[in-house]
Amino acid sequence: MKIKRHAPPGEETGIDLTPMLDVIFIMLIFFIVTTSFIREAGIEINRPSAETAEREERTNILIAISPEGAIWIDRQQVDIRGLRAVVQKLRAEDPQASVIVQADRDARAGLMVEVMDQARLAGVRDVAIAAAPPGK
Repeated sequence: MKIKRHAPPGEETGIDLTPMLDVIFIMLIFFIVTTSFIREAGIEINRPSAETAEREERTNILIAISPEGAIWIDRQQVDIRGLRAVVQKLRAEDPQASVIVQADRDARAGLMVEVMDQARLAGVRDVAIAAAPPGK
């Protein structure tokens, strides 16, 4: 014997989507909160490749050097004379931060050495040069 259900006229049957939307919004909030954002130096550069390139996981101060000799930190162009002050300010925010110099493969080596010297004079002990893995 089959039981027949009849909906009252004027009422439509449907699926309540509210719980599913609640779960989706909670997941969206979770992913937004747990996402880690990487601060880039501000310009696109072509890093030279290196066979011994290693990935550094801790907080870093990224300094980019363009092929034309422009120095960028945190999406702002900086003069070599003001570089030490900017690094000291960023170092005060995170004393454990190291400096990574992302020099374009066509950038002057002398400018890269000057940037590394200014970072050392700002009190940073760990200064590294960024390189891309072979083939990239």
